[in-house]
Formats: sequence, C-alpha cells, structure tokens
Amino acid sequence: MGRRLGHAIAAQQWLHHRAFEAATRAPEEAQARVLRTLLRDNADTVFGREHGFATIGSAAEYAQRVPIRDYEALRPYVGRISAGEPRVLTAEPPFMFTTTSGTTGEPKFIPVTAAWAHGMASLMRLWTFYALRDHPGMLDHRVLTIIGPATEGVTTGGLPYGAMTGLTYQRLPWLIRRRHALPYAAALIRDHETRYFVALRLALGHAVSSIGTPNPSTLLRLADIAARRGDEVIRAIHDGTLGVTKVEAMLGTGVTGLVVRAALAAGLRPNRQRAALLADVAGRRDRLVLGDCWPELSLVACWLGGSAGIQARHLEAHFGPQIARRDLGLVASEGRFTIPVEDDSAAGVLAVHSNFYEFVAEEDIDDPAPRTLLCHELAEGRRYYLIVTGANGLYRYDLNDVVEVRGFHERTPKVAFVRKGRDMLNITGEKLHLNHVLHAVRAAERATGLGVWQFRLISDVEAARYDLLVELRCSVGAGSRLSDFAAAFDRGLAAVNTEYESKRASERLALPRLCVMREGWSERLCREEFERGRREIQHKWGVMRPEWDDTSRAEVFQRVDGLERVDTPS
Repeated sequence: MGRRLGHAIAAQQWLHHRAFEAATRAPEEAQARVLRTLLRDNADTVFGREHGFATIGSAAEYAQRVPIRDYEALRPYVGRISAGEPRVLTAEPPFMFTTTSGTTGEPKFIPVTAAWAHGMASLMRLWTFYALRDHPGMLDHRVLTIIGPATEGVTTGGLPYGAMTGLTYQRLPWLIRRRHALPYAAALIRDHETRYFVALRLALGHAVSSIGTPNPSTLLRLADIAARRGDEVIRAIHDGTLGVTKVEAMLGTGVTGLVVRAALAAGLRPNRQRAALLADVAGRRDRLVLGDCWPELSLVACWLGGSAGIQARHLEAHFGPQIARRDLGLVASEGRFTIPVEDDSAAGVLAVHSNFYEFVAEEDIDDPAPRTLLCHELAEGRRYYLIVTGANGLYRYDLNDVVEVRGFHERTPKVAFVRKGRDMLNITGEKLHLNHVLHAVRAAERATGLGVWQFRLISDVEAARYDLLVELRCSVGAGSRLSDFAAAFDRGLAAVNTEYESKRASERLALPRLCVMREGWSERLCREEFERGRREIQHKWGVMRPEWDDTSRAEVFQRVDGLERVDTPS
C-alpha cells in the first residue's frame, strides 16, 4: 500500500517537478514571471494602488516604488483585513490567518488565501517527490507528524486564525490522512505533557517509516517522555487504552474533552504483540529508545540549520546514525521558500517559481538604503538577509533571516538558514526580539525592586536555555530576590511572546539562567571594544548575543540556576 501511494504521489508530481527543474535552469526569467503575476493580480488593491503596481515594469522599478518593510509596518494593513475590509493586500480574499510571535507583545497575523495555500501545499508535495526519490520506503508504514490547531481563535472581522500545519492536515486527501500515525484531535490537547504523551502512545502503537516535524526539539521531547514514561505507554498499548485519565487536560479549542477523547480513542484495541516488542526494547536498553521501537524507520525530516541543527545532532542518540535525515526547508508562517533535494544538508533550492526573492548582503543591512540583489546575482559562501514577496500579500517583506549560499542546483542558489537577524535570538522557534527582552527585564525589576545597570541575553543552544547577564545597581546579599528576578524575567518573556510561552510550557526551553556580573563589567567590555578599534561615538551596546565572550565568562559573580543561587569563586 505504501509503495503504491508513493508511486501515485510521484506520478502526480511529475509535471510540477519538471516545471520546477525548468525554472531552476533559468531563475532570472522565472523570477520575472512571478513578480509580473503578483503585481498584475494585486494591482487593484489598497496596497497595489498606493504603490502603483499597475505601472511597474521591472524588479528595479518595484524596488524603487515599494520600500522594504517588517511586519510592524504591515500591521495596519492586516488590521484592516481583520476588521473585514476587502482587497487590502490581495485581490483574493484571505480565509484565515496563520500566527507567529511578533516583535511586540502582539502576535503576527499572516493572511492566507486559497491560491497561496494551494501553492504552499504544492511545494510540500514537491519536497515529498524528492524525498521519495531517495527513500522509496518512507510511506511503507505510518507517518508521524506533529501539527498545531487549524483554528485557535477568530478576529473581529470573523476570520479564523491558527496553525498552517493544522489547516494543511485537514485538507489532505483521505487516503494520505489515514497514513498518519496521529489524528487531528491530538493537536487540540492543551496540556503539553498530556499532548506529547498521547502523541507518543498513539505513534508507538504503529510501525512508523518516516517522521516529519520542523523543530528537532519536538522529537527530543518525545524521546524524553519515552524514557521517563515507557512503562505507561507499553501498558496502554497492551490494554488498548489511551493511557490518560484527566479529561480536563484534553480540552481543545471549540470542543469538549469527551469529544477529543472519543476521536483519539477511535480504533484503539489491545495490542499485546506490539506491547511485547516495546517491552523487549525497554528490557534491552533499560528504557524505550525510539529508533529501536521503529525498526522500519527510513527518514527523519526536520530543520538541520541554525540553532536547530545543533539540537538535531542529539537525535543520533535516539535514532542511531543509520537513519537518514533531511531538512524540511526554509519554512515559516510567512511561507515556504526552499526545497531541499538531498540528505544531511540544511541547504535547499530556492523555489524561484513560487515566490519573488531579494537579498541584502549581511554587512549592508544597516545601511539607510541597502542595495538589493536578485537570486541570480548571489555568490557562493556569502550570507544575505532574505526579502520576500508572495501571494499572501507580503511585499518586500524583511523576514529577518540570515541565509548562506551553499552551492547551486542548475543555475539556482541553494540557501541554508544560518540565524535570525538583527536584535533577535532563537533556539527552538521562539524568536525572541529585543523588545521582548526589554519588557521582561523591566517586569523583573518591578517585581523584585532590583535595579539593572546593564544586561545582555545569550543563547545556550546545547542547554536549550537563555543566559541573562545583569549588572545590578547595588549588591544583593543572600536571599531569594535573585531567584525571584529570574522567575519574573521568565514570566515577562512568556507574557509578550506566545512561542516562548509554548516552548517553556512543553519544556523544550529551560528556565533562563541568571548571571550576576561584577560591578563595572559593562564598562570594561566596552573599553575592550574601543581598544580594538571600535569608535566610541558609534558604539552600540549589544543586548542580544549568540554566544559568550571570554571577558564576560570571567566576570560572573553569581549564578542562579533554576531556583538556587550559586556563588562563583572570587
């Protein structure tokens, strides 16, 4: 059944594959066609009329007429759509929004039109085409994917908002949906521990031949639960139960716990043979090891670039080195932009037939009017900020992603995600912005009465946590005020960043570690930079840093790990 389904998907996607390959051989022409189509189709919109879409004849004119924008500059247009106004950004009416964390406390709402959703689904099928080419057995058994709810709320204008993954799942053909190890109802469980446990219990009840989820931290979380609660999973599979008794933990958006439970429990039967296999794994390995539980597994698909790539390296301990890994591509709420066509690489081929792309050299991003490049002008090994234009109404949108060119497919660049851009840190999808950190530090000051002279946030990807370095206005003796400050900072981040709140609740992120720095630390660090040639008048204190510097490591006076304070040697 699995091979026949794979052959059917390959046959259906053959023409799309041919069109994609043709576009990669002539990327300049393909990009010109995409831009012409987007401008023509949306000329009679509020945004299109304001920027003269009808008279733009080239990419150069487009760049002159339309400034590069971040989401906050687009938010007023999205607000008009949310209130029910038609033809604001797109001629085709959006039928929902996808959501992600914004740079302020308000989340981003990305419009979703039918044409854009169809295009994104086509790109996912194209990814599957190449994956099946190299891994024909990936659909032989069940497929494990972790999705979010398609509907999480409704705007004042009546448009729903939610996760694009949930919408995509709901629109899958029945024949493909039934290959998934998890029903849609699993996404509706709000309690994180319960949701992951149920996902693991249902998935381990089947043979699984491929796994797909963007963040490798999700798989590490499943592996942790398998190690901690393996006996419960095995017992539930043996008895044919869900293994969860708390109905209130099952409550999802717009449904009752009983409805969710019924959908999850549908078809469950005692499976003593499967339970015995898992018990044998637990006996041999002293815990459930996911790779041993699924000997049929042929492919794990997740992000392999940026900070996610560091976490992906830990997957070998749970799946072994023999399981192939393939990047899912540069994918965000704003769209899908690359198609990886080989294993063990974070790079993917730009989808030049689907979106319009511009690039700004990494070193030029702070220029008042940075020069933009088109995809055929990029150089191998160089890093760029990515600017996208798509059918969802994002025009010259600054994604704030830094990508690196790593080779070419035909004449089209293959790019890999390296990191989030200016004033932003990211470990597992939370995308912390400077504004979030400023809010959280102020909230911690108010909650504890401690005054902060200077601070810096550093990401510790290996430990899946952030280190907050603070130089206080006065010394703090023994007591709980430092622990209270760390806890208040954590709450402050969760209050303004929904993704951070979710990652902390699911324990994919640990509590931030507070590092109290010695008095004068920030001044000494600045003077070091001045001595290395940085002009004092141009100096800007860096709040967000991807790693520690040697000077700061030596300047830590006290640390707060979790709820305990640890004094470092003086």
